[in-house]
Amino acid sequence: MKKYPDLLTAAKEYESAKCFIFDMDGLIFDTERLFMEQLALVMAKEGYRLTREVYSQSLGMTGEPLKQLMLAEYGEDYPFQSMGQKAREQVDLIADTVGLQLKPQIRSLLEWLEEQNIICAVASSTSSDIVKNYLEKAGILKFYTAIVGGEMVERSKPEPEIFLLACEKCRVSPGQAVVLEDSDNGVKAAFAAGIPSICVPDLKQPSEEVCRMASAVVKTI
Repeated sequence: MKKYPDLLTAAKEYESAKCFIFDMDGLIFDTERLFMEQLALVMAKEGYRLTREVYSQSLGMTGEPLKQLMLAEYGEDYPFQSMGQKAREQVDLIADTVGLQLKPQIRSLLEWLEEQNIICAVASSTSSDIVKNYLEKAGILKFYTAIVGGEMVERSKPEPEIFLLACEKCRVSPGQAVVLEDSDNGVKAAFAAGIPSICVPDLKQPSEEVCRMASAVVKTI
């Protein structure tokens, strides 16, 4: 595992790759923090307290694994579906009005990858229609050849399925791709898929185990 001062420097070490696969929340947009804040507010109205520790465990997860995590923490009566839906509606409203903030160097990286004729894809636990909406509003949808959302796979990160499907859609082998991820679950999924990954920490610094799985880690504050 190598450490790099910024994302663009790390990415240029992989200019021989044919495809870069991006996570979205916390990697392209500063939405992990935003969703955490909105979910905390929604949960508080119903008497639940969301901690950063619990939310960090959920990063990259969706569907049944995420549901079981939340039920284990808050009890079988926790209204998982409605809590998530209300928080997502709030984030969508922000995206549609004031807009979402791109993470540092994302636009520069996309422009560089386009110059190198390297294919780009998104593999996100978020639904593909939401992913497309966010990317379009930010003016960067044009850079992506394929979008894989959480509803398109049966097993979410840390399982490798979502990244393997992205490779399939882009017609590249796992060894020809590079994954960009901010979460432990995402790096673990890339490792399980046999795809080199660049970890760009967001809400949580990677564990030693995850650092060993990542090909590179970008220094973030």
